[in-house]
Amino acid sequence: MTSTDRPVIAAVDGSSHSREALDWAAHEAVRRGLGLTIVHARTPDRRVGQETLRREAQELLDRSVRRVTELAPELRPSTLTPLDFPSAALTSLSRNASLVVVGSRGLGGFRSLLLGSNSLAVASMAACPVVVVHGGPSDEDAAAEETHSDIVAGVAADESSEGVLEFAFGTAASRPGARLRIVHGWTMFSSMLSGGPVFDRDAVADAAERTLAELTAGWREKYPQVEVVREPVGGSASRTLVTASATAALTVIGRRRGGESLGLGLSPVAQTTLTHALGPVAVVPC
Repeated sequence: MTSTDRPVIAAVDGSSHSREALDWAAHEAVRRGLGLTIVHARTPDRRVGQETLRREAQELLDRSVRRVTELAPELRPSTLTPLDFPSAALTSLSRNASLVVVGSRGLGGFRSLLLGSNSLAVASMAACPVVVVHGGPSDEDAAAEETHSDIVAGVAADESSEGVLEFAFGTAASRPGARLRIVHGWTMFSSMLSGGPVFDRDAVADAAERTLAELTAGWREKYPQVEVVREPVGGSASRTLVTASATAALTVIGRRRGGESLGLGLSPVAQTTLTHALGPVAVVPC
């Protein structure tokens, strides 16, 4: 299966957050020239009959398809209703998807939580990039798209940044006029660990700037149409990323592969950004 055969998956559960995610997914599928699959997981529940679960799921999916048809008539979305827990179903489906899009919270859980458990689990375990939509009312989406054109990417100074940069540059290129801000946090300690300057703060800052230039050089040649702004940040990058997310079309962060079973997929910076972001966040497995 080629990348163009892999659809964008939108998870819906009837909540306002999932409707925002559906809208975002539909627009992104059009931008990328991909198909859209709308998924509602039927969580096993002994208190509710299977026929009732199937009927309610189909009604929700029918409403979702009608909504997409109004937003993006060119799309012909498919639907799936797996009988499984949402995070497990979406993680499994992510193996054959280009992108999974979820709302920041669903119908269950506590309103005080900034990020729902299913959204966090999918972002931590999926095989493909996951976008968690922290959005406002859907009728503001079009205006927000015009105002919020920056793509913001948080990168580390190692090979794990390749996946983040590939996704971020591709996303910016699909949005004419979008600017790509690349944020890298540095500290004296991280410089010491990497064999760089230790006592001279200005030298560490200069080294961080050079590192960003080296990381992005090849990508800037591949995507010359994308305006790039490099932002080395003294200290943790999470504060800068969270602040930038309020006016960004998308904030992109990386996630380590291999530590999912131990709960180690998200770094502290990624976890903070994903939890406190004020706009859509893409989590890219690296």
